[in-house]
Amino acid sequence: MFLGLDLGTSELKALLLTDTHEVIATARSPLTVQRPQPLWAEQAPADWWSALEDVMQQLQQSHAAALARLQGVGLSGQMHGAVLLDEHDAVLRPAILWNDGRSGPQCEELTTAVPDLAAITGNLAMPGFTAPKLLWVREHEPTLFSRVHRVLLPKDWLRLQLTGEAVSEMSDAAGTLWLDGTRRDWSDTLLKACGLTRAHMPRLVEGSEVSAFLTPAVCTRWGLPQRVPVAGGAGDNAASAVGMGLVRPGEGFVSLGTSGVVFVSGDRFQPNPQRALHAFCHALPNRWHQMSVMLSAAGAVSWAARTLGFDHEAALLTTAARLAPGERAAAPLFLPYLSGERTPHNQPLATGVWFGMTAAHGRDALAYAVAEGVGFGLRDGLQTLSATEPPLRALSLVGGGARDAWWAQLLADTLGLTLCVHAGGETGAALGAARLAWLACGGAIDTVCTTPPVTRQFEPDAASHAALVLRHTRFQALYTALLPQFLHAE
Repeated sequence: MFLGLDLGTSELKALLLTDTHEVIATARSPLTVQRPQPLWAEQAPADWWSALEDVMQQLQQSHAAALARLQGVGLSGQMHGAVLLDEHDAVLRPAILWNDGRSGPQCEELTTAVPDLAAITGNLAMPGFTAPKLLWVREHEPTLFSRVHRVLLPKDWLRLQLTGEAVSEMSDAAGTLWLDGTRRDWSDTLLKACGLTRAHMPRLVEGSEVSAFLTPAVCTRWGLPQRVPVAGGAGDNAASAVGMGLVRPGEGFVSLGTSGVVFVSGDRFQPNPQRALHAFCHALPNRWHQMSVMLSAAGAVSWAARTLGFDHEAALLTTAARLAPGERAAAPLFLPYLSGERTPHNQPLATGVWFGMTAAHGRDALAYAVAEGVGFGLRDGLQTLSATEPPLRALSLVGGGARDAWWAQLLADTLGLTLCVHAGGETGAALGAARLAWLACGGAIDTVCTTPPVTRQFEPDAASHAALVLRHTRFQALYTALLPQFLHAE
């Protein structure tokens, strides 16, 4: 029996997996994001622990016997967050999250200080990454910065509470801008540029290795066996890939969570920082992946549902689906940059825009424009990925947004790729965390990292694809035309 814990932005998920690939239980606990100032996004780590207590209580009530047979734990989590601890491992301030955009000037500072940053990390300095956040704290909260004894990523803070050990792994560490992507080790050069040393960093393991063991107190509290190993785990997207069995070169997925991701696995480090593409270590040894990231995907649909007065996201998508093809061609365009954007623009000052509205447009057209605009953002990201051999023809579709068949078809038409929905795709990261626990307990990759059955497949329609490509060209031109306005607004 293996437990996967996935610390997301909006909720913490727990999943129990057997060694016959059966998911016997899941539990969820909601989380909220605090935005005390424009561009800021923070969470209190104490809320993560409360959420973990909640899901474990749920599992204790429903599956105590399974917990008593637990063999291993795996961790997955939102990437890039900065958890700052003092010499007693007490939290110094709320964690600064992946979608926090305050550190734009510090990105320029870090790039100037380390000109070969992109060559070392495979990535550009972006406000979402962890390193610029520490530079911001050093500049704006210098007294607090002087007390920083340790810096952890969100899931690794949970590990510290569970095991007493400060450990991270390659896939999540690659998103800090402190990891040398080729060597799979901390870069002393980049740490020094941020006023840090290796002493501030957790030790590193591979995601499929044992990182530490649950403390006796934790095991007793939740009715677990003594000395349960905790796997290194993974950042959320690498964990989703493991959960879907997408760990071989050329395999990948589109993720529709709060953010949107196009992810493709590879057997070598292939950076493309000029287009703001992410090149990270995978959760398994000697494997890497490329990843484009848009900051508002299903999150944009949630925002639009609230703004336009829909009861929920599903109601917005149902209304958008009623638009006839001719009406879609005349619908407004929507730039989904509600929190700035990463790939391919690396522009935290970009904003969301509805463009081309007339008195003839109702909220159905605006709803359609949002769903379409998210697809166009993903298409922008897809075009930054390196060519694969054989050429990419299909991707899996994961995340909460994958539940709507109409939107899935629209995305397949937009990307020009077959999209496959798999059983359990909505719990991909938690499932991946559980699988990494299985691997850490001795499981073989070919046995553990299987692909769940395809429950639905969406083939791109040639005519729809052609029409959407034309609108995507206008979408790209709109961003280019508005970029000076975004920058002037600063």
